[in-house]
Amino acid sequence: MLTDDDVVRPHDLLWLRAPQDLLASAALPAWASSEWVSSAPAVVRRDAPGERGAVPVGLRGRLRNERFAGYVARDRIVRRVTPEALAQTRAWESNSTRNPTLVNLPCMRALAYIAHRLDRFGVSWGITGSVGFALASGISTLREDSDLDLLLRAWKPLSRDEALALLSLLRSAPARIDMQVDTARGGFALAEWAGNAERIMLKTSRGPLLVANPWGTDAS
Repeated sequence: MLTDDDVVRPHDLLWLRAPQDLLASAALPAWASSEWVSSAPAVVRRDAPGERGAVPVGLRGRLRNERFAGYVARDRIVRRVTPEALAQTRAWESNSTRNPTLVNLPCMRALAYIAHRLDRFGVSWGITGSVGFALASGISTLREDSDLDLLLRAWKPLSRDEALALLSLLRSAPARIDMQVDTARGGFALAEWAGNAERIMLKTSRGPLLVANPWGTDAS
């Protein structure tokens, strides 16, 4: 169970006590069974908290169109795994033993290739998306064409030159890698910040904003 002092951030994976703990205006879809919700984590959404500080989350099923958004009270969360923890514990190495079929997927080979290079780059990074879901839960929905989604926690500004160097590194991997950058104010695509656009799209809890500096006052 989370305490009031625990900071929950977008992309964190949370396990609920039961399906009925997901608060939503609509009924749960049929695929969100008790068995599924007890084993498959919900992902924290970038949205404003609900009533009494309920955490915005999204459930995902085995299919791409199986998605459901809602909220969960903090005292109904039994476990949390952060994207950074999956990277720091080298979760793909232990998963390769339990599920050897994952190892040869392009997205997993890309992860094994890029991990120590990102560590040497000196950034705080984590694993999100379908790969993060599979590593954290043991439930794989991965395919041959699955991308590798990564997260960069950047509380301090990242220059455009640094972003370009990092993007070049990601593009040397054997599969497509999409990296989102998370700041104290919101999240944005690394590829956008590495480009030449004067303003980029910053996703915030209040909705998307076009900003010149995702760390600056125009993002507040």
